This record gives sequence, structure tokens and C-alpha cells, in this order.
Amino acid sequence: MHGVAGGEVKLEESWKTALAAEFESPYMAALRQFLQSEKQAGKQIFPKGSEYFRALDLTPLDEVRVVILGQDPYHGEGQAHGLSFSVRPGVRLPPSLVNIYKELQADLGIPPARDGFLEHWARQGVLLLNSVLTVERALAASHQGKGWEKFTDAVIRAVNAKPEPVVFILWGSYAQKKATFVDRDRHLVLRSAHPSPLSAHNGFFGSKPFSQANAFLKAHGRGEVDWGRGGSDQ
Repeated sequence: MHGVAGGEVKLEESWKTALAAEFESPYMAALRQFLQSEKQAGKQIFPKGSEYFRALDLTPLDEVRVVILGQDPYHGEGQAHGLSFSVRPGVRLPPSLVNIYKELQADLGIPPARDGFLEHWARQGVLLLNSVLTVERALAASHQGKGWEKFTDAVIRAVNAKPEPVVFILWGSYAQKKATFVDRDRHLVLRSAHPSPLSAHNGFFGSKPFSQANAFLKAHGRGEVDWGRGGSDQ
């Protein structure tokens, strides 16, 4: 099974099984060819190849409790590392993440972390999934329409088919349209405006997604997500 980054797919086993047909499909072959030709042309692609599937690697299919759906990876130097909305320690917080932290504090009283590194969410079953998994440096949305959307639709379908209830947090119209097929009889779908400064005041602030997600998970015997970091490195 060959990956879009070249070579064998290094992917957590539950996802590899669920997405096997996607990796063997013609659209994935075309996407792989597109990415290889872009790199051969000297274009810089974010994130690096080993991190294309980082969200899936950190959050196995059978452990998914929450899905937070983003659109594209950050296109600035050193930002994207495979998790939607997340940046590594030492990288300046993007404006949307600043607003996510503001809502987290208003909702649960958790003070903003010093960094934007959200791996601690991913390791608790929060799938931080972008719709498109790569981007060219400094060119927002440059890899839309190349096949990633079909692949991430398959990811969402796999989560939707899980017997356990899951929370889908959909910020903005793009995410909401992408996940229209989610079964709301089994899963909780939380919709609001996007946390971007352009739209956060139109219904993102005050939407309380974190407490609603935890209440639903707890009610269905799936525990709660620790959205903070236990006070250790706030």
C-alpha cells in the first residue's frame, strides 16, 4: 500500500484497514502524482510528508470521541504539522486558535495555554482533521480539489459508522457542508460560526462546544476530554 508521500503508508493500523480502498483508488494515485510533480518543480509543501496523516496516527479510529474539522493546513513557514488548528510550541498562535482558547476559558474556565500545540487533545480521542491535508507554502487553498476532500470524506464516513457515539464540532459553513451526512440520531453535531476573527463574534463566542461535548460523552459512558493540560504547562 503506497502513500501519497511516497513509499509505504506509515499509518495507524485501524485507519489503514478502514481506508485501504481509498489508498488503492485512482483518485489517490492522481493525488500522489500531483504532489510528486509539485515537489519535483521545487515547490515547498506543508506539512512535511511524514505528517500528512498525523491526525490519524495520534487518534486511532476505535478511540475517536470528538472530531474537530478544519479546512486547510496553515500555509506559513513552520506552522502546519498535521493537526487542524494546531501549531508546534514556539510558533506564534494563529488568530483562530487564540479565539478557540478564549472560548475554552469562557466555557470551562481553562486559561489559555502558552502554545498552540494540541497533541494532548489528539491523544485523548479528539480527531483534529483538516479537509485538505497539504498546501503549498504561502498559497492558501492551493491543494483544494486535488483529491484530499474525497479521502477525508471517507475518514468522516468511517467515524460516522462507528457504533459508539461521537461529537462532531463543525465551525463554519465549510465544515458544516462537509459533514452533512453524519447520523445525528447517534452522534452529537455541534455547529457554530468559525473561530476566525472575521466570524467569531457571529456565534462562535458563547457556543460552549467543549462543555457540550463533555456532557454528551459522559452521558454515553465515554468519559470526558481534558481540554486543558492539568495545570502543568498552561
